[in-house]
Amino acid sequence: MFDLLLRRARLVDDTVTDIAVRDGKIAALGDIQGPAEREVDLQGEYYVSAGWIDSHVHCYAKSPIYHDQPDSIGIATGVTTVVDAGSTGADDVDDFYILTRQATTEVYALLNISRVGLIAQNELANMANIDHDAVRAAVKRYPDFIVGLKARMSSSVVGDNGIAPLEHAKAMQRENGDLPLMVHIGNNPPDLDDIAERLTAGDIITHCYNGKPNRILTPAGELRASVTRAIQRGVRLDVGHGTASLSFAVAERAIRIGILPHTISSDIYCRNRINGPVYSLANVMAKFLALGMSLPQVIECVTSHAAEGLRLKTKGRLASGYDADLTIFTLRRQPTVLVDAENDSLQADRLLVPLAAVRAGTLYPTEQGSAEDAFNL
Repeated sequence: MFDLLLRRARLVDDTVTDIAVRDGKIAALGDIQGPAEREVDLQGEYYVSAGWIDSHVHCYAKSPIYHDQPDSIGIATGVTTVVDAGSTGADDVDDFYILTRQATTEVYALLNISRVGLIAQNELANMANIDHDAVRAAVKRYPDFIVGLKARMSSSVVGDNGIAPLEHAKAMQRENGDLPLMVHIGNNPPDLDDIAERLTAGDIITHCYNGKPNRILTPAGELRASVTRAIQRGVRLDVGHGTASLSFAVAERAIRIGILPHTISSDIYCRNRINGPVYSLANVMAKFLALGMSLPQVIECVTSHAAEGLRLKTKGRLASGYDADLTIFTLRRQPTVLVDAENDSLQADRLLVPLAAVRAGTLYPTEQGSAEDAFNL
């Protein structure tokens, strides 16, 4: 017997299938016969994808700067997995790990290369905070929780240290099994060219469409040569919307010349969740639909691409044997004005509305799931 059977689920390629779940895993897809403890008929109207993965959030509740609750930005909004991007370093990752065990949402961490984490905006201004031994010990303690490293390489963070923290980050990466490294870009120094030339295959540039002078586009609107070379080496681009790091103008131009994001992430925490301009991962995804990406492209950015980039081997795909993490959503035709981090607006005609999430085989209605929906959750 199956634990959960979703009948007539619409996939993003518009095929319709049944999806069966047993023991927290996807058991089968297709025309499925057999009993289930719980059966939900989606009538071919509601979409199901692999569970959405937000690969750049801030959800350490005790952080003095960027904090939130994992389930407020996760399961309540249709997101089954979140990856905290550097809120904690080696000094406080133990406490963060304990707190995440209480969440329904799956939580992973990108460890800040500063041992003190985000207790202030300038965590890399003091080189004494960059402790290789402390990072190595933390990764050894939590090999299934720490899925990568995070280095924030902008002037307000590194102070007078320039590119040096990134050199340490790359060394730490080599010392810890070549974990994925996410690099935040913002105001210079250091210059983006100096950052990009040091990145290697699998590294992630986050805030890739920021509108700051130190951005990926030249004044003529072409991709910087250093970023072109980085992408050719296998460096990945992550959105990391946040409060100050998404420009519609930059994203629209980049997408028009073929520079699409590998992953769409929110950089969400309580303030930009409540007051905007982020609000939710679904809202960020709607912005990229409005910018011209297709629904399958957008969904790949929060499922298979996100899982591949952070080596989450059992997530991100609708296939037998993968984790039974699923997102049930609809596309609502609704004229809406969306706003970026520059306070520029974009007209959208479709919104992604997550109605429920399945996490480890258990179904949870979202904040937007309601009794008026055609299926009974």
